[in-house]
Amino acid sequence: MKLVKASMEYKELIIDMLKEWSAFNSLHPDANTSPAAIFKNDWQDFGFYCDRIDYHEPKDGKVPSSTFFCLDEKRHIMVGAINIRHYLNDYLLKFGGHIGDGIRPTERRKGYATKMIKLGLEECKKLGIERVLLVCDKDNIGSAKSIINNGGILENEILEGTKIVQRYWIDLR
Repeated sequence: MKLVKASMEYKELIIDMLKEWSAFNSLHPDANTSPAAIFKNDWQDFGFYCDRIDYHEPKDGKVPSSTFFCLDEKRHIMVGAINIRHYLNDYLLKFGGHIGDGIRPTERRKGYATKMIKLGLEECKKLGIERVLLVCDKDNIGSAKSIINNGGILENEILEGTKIVQRYWIDLR
């Protein structure tokens, strides 16, 4: 497995994943849409999509971020995506964390999230992030396991609206 940037080389694999994921989300309105960065732009104009998937000069309370797709090289399929925020603003410090990640519906519960987060942590190191915050809903047991499997230590739980959010830190020093 490896993380790749959105590019024409991976266009068909990325679009295949996004179509599946979007269809699933339309049938499951309460589905987790993390990482939101992969859904913010229309992929029909794939060049536009690739050019705008990362935030280089963010506005409206956003922070710089980098988005990667997770390629299972053996099977030649995109299994998920991860968005890395380069630093935290007040909202991300409470509820969002440095990393937003997700696995396409048909590839869930196969251990990909744990592997993808490990690869994402390597990207965090390259950005000079020494302590990485990851959050998940308390009822998302699979997400919590993938964070804990990568060394995540639960700091606390906080209420966001009607849901409880767990906040985990991973020390990269």
